Amino acid sequence: MKKSVLFLAIMLLGITIASAQSANKPNDPAGKWKFEAPTAPEGYKSGTIEVAIADNNYSTSISFTGNDFKIPGEKIRIEKDSVSFIVYVEGNQVSISLKMEDAAKMSGKALYSDGEIPLTLTRDKSEK
Repeated sequence: MKKSVLFLAIMLLGITIASAQSANKPNDPAGKWKFEAPTAPEGYKSGTIEVAIADNNYSTSISFTGNDFKIPGEKIRIEKDSVSFIVYVEGNQVSISLKMEDAAKMSGKALYSDGEIPLTLTRDKSEK
């Protein structure tokens, strides 16, 4: 009887620890994200941001709807639930800062010489 109670207690403890670890796992930003920027200049209002990881190094790129050219990101920083990087669009430096809301949504802003543009991103479901 004591062995059964001890076994059950150990099992419950193990299940509790396993579920706590999975709940604390940070969202992974790697993947293809569709973005909307309604206040951006014409031609830059929507597109795709890709976040990739290889050999523990992240890379980013951005492309705009109607244009297949991908602009690579520089100075990439991934910290907990935040992603930031810089891209150069038509010679202008654009600093992009994003925060993961959950596994399928991010929001943030793009800062450039003319101001700040809010961004909303949704994970591209066709990638998985």
